Amino acid sequence: MRVEVIFALPSRQELVEVDLITGSTAADAIESSGMRKEFPDFDLDAMPIAIWGKPATRRRKLVDGDRVEILRQLEIDPRDARRELARGGRHMGGSTPAEGS
Repeated sequence: MRVEVIFALPSRQELVEVDLITGSTAADAIESSGMRKEFPDFDLDAMPIAIWGKPATRRRKLVDGDRVEILRQLEIDPRDARRELARGGRHMGGSTPAEGS
């Protein structure tokens, strides 16, 4: 079966496809992906993971087509970021409201 493993930083995203045997786990996929060598400064074992955006454990058995996402700690809570933008009259889309709106 083929699955994807992804890890993203603000400045870089790495997505790797790996071929695994049926019954493989998320931990197997992470190990096979080479992410440890690619990101040696991160303790991948301590980071939470998700499968297609839903929290998962490393023991979770995968199915063909799954995407294992290694989640890093956010630098700022998204709610706080929205509040800060709103204080400046901006929104998450990046543009400022039209004058007179």
